[in-house]
Amino acid sequence: MTQPDNDILKAAQDHLWLHFTRHSSYEQAEIPTIVRGEGSYIYDIHGKRYLDGLAGLFVVQAGHGRGELAEAAAKQAQELAFFPLWSYAHPKAAELAARIAALTPGDLNRVFFTSGGGEAVESAWKLAKQYFKLTGKPLKHKVISRQIAYHGTPHGALSITGIPAFKEMFEPLVPGSVRVPNTNHYRADEISGIKGMTPEEYGFWAAERVARAIEMEGPDTVAAVVAEPVQNAGGCFPPPPGYWQRLREICDEYDVLLVSDEVICAFGRLGTMFGGQKFDYVPDIITCAKGLTSGYSPLGAMIASDRLFEPFKKGDNTFAHGYTFGGHPVSAAVALANLDIFEREDLLGHVTKNEPVFQATLEGLKDLPIVGDVRGSGYFWGIELVKDKTTKETFTAEESERLLRGFLSKALFEAGLYCRADDRGDPVIQLAPPLIAGPKEFDEIGSILRTVLTQAWARL
Repeated sequence: MTQPDNDILKAAQDHLWLHFTRHSSYEQAEIPTIVRGEGSYIYDIHGKRYLDGLAGLFVVQAGHGRGELAEAAAKQAQELAFFPLWSYAHPKAAELAARIAALTPGDLNRVFFTSGGGEAVESAWKLAKQYFKLTGKPLKHKVISRQIAYHGTPHGALSITGIPAFKEMFEPLVPGSVRVPNTNHYRADEISGIKGMTPEEYGFWAAERVARAIEMEGPDTVAAVVAEPVQNAGGCFPPPPGYWQRLREICDEYDVLLVSDEVICAFGRLGTMFGGQKFDYVPDIITCAKGLTSGYSPLGAMIASDRLFEPFKKGDNTFAHGYTFGGHPVSAAVALANLDIFEREDLLGHVTKNEPVFQATLEGLKDLPIVGDVRGSGYFWGIELVKDKTTKETFTAEESERLLRGFLSKALFEAGLYCRADDRGDPVIQLAPPLIAGPKEFDEIGSILRTVLTQAWARL
């Protein structure tokens, strides 16, 4: 390695505070350092190539190394590098808001820009609270979300998150968040206590738990239901047929806002521009980020229906909320160029065409004794790992620690695949490659997974 490379590695070791990272893991080891990306691949500081099986972090939809996105950023930075959206507009934010509104389902026509996904979720909860105060229902402030679901790290978004281990060090959090079962049909028997339900039956049961929660809390106190089209944490739980339609009915019945958290699922991840379009429902609010710019510049958004904006058109009503970098001119310019790529290369059609191929590749791993379930949608899939396929017995916390952190995460990376081995619920491996990936990349993913998972089983 050259001296500059050594300097970078030392700087990372001595000064960089990594996110969601056990730094003790790197006391005697080098921090993996990625220096370049091209298409569906990334390269580390030593020049080794890896298949980016997670699109960075469910982000790089259009792939790495897109010169036109870098050029759009540079051009905008020269013209107008920054101006806030606090009582003023700038052209790129206005143009992007209109373009997003044209792509959304229903009447979701008001776009409130943020810097990222957690801020978008935070904005949605605050809007829900204020909307009901302005419309004569001031007690409606609670939010219902699902177990194991992840919705962000700001205090409000973290309160909505359903992963206890992520929350305990930061309590007390924002009061008013209530949890209901998720849509993991693979674990339906133990979640519901009812054996043998079909996906449709379990979906109805899970949706009805939302209705029961609203009734238990009091409909006059519940402002919103927040859920992802396909739940991320826990390993890609798709909605059973009819689930979202029933949620929509329940929210309408109790005058509760339906918030579709699409920070991961929007912008092509499921093969549609927005997740609700994949599963045929129209929410009141969409939260999004990540794929909006393919990660080339930070940007998120809360997209609200016309109905929710109506009170803010009157008198001195103001949504007293905002972010310095929300709708940043450079990020907005990049997002517009990114959407141009979506249209020009038909990325949505590409994902829809190749989804069955990706699914078949991953389901081909079911012959391995460690693979219990394969689930997901579009280019967003999870593989649940088990000790016993017949009984669906999962791993203990200690076994999961040794399996995921002790072996799989490092072994997959060393084998040339960057993905996620996750134990926020039962142990899973998550795959979400760039939307430009195809059968060649799927075969590489499948081959590496088969080799490493076979090794993992032999070590148990």
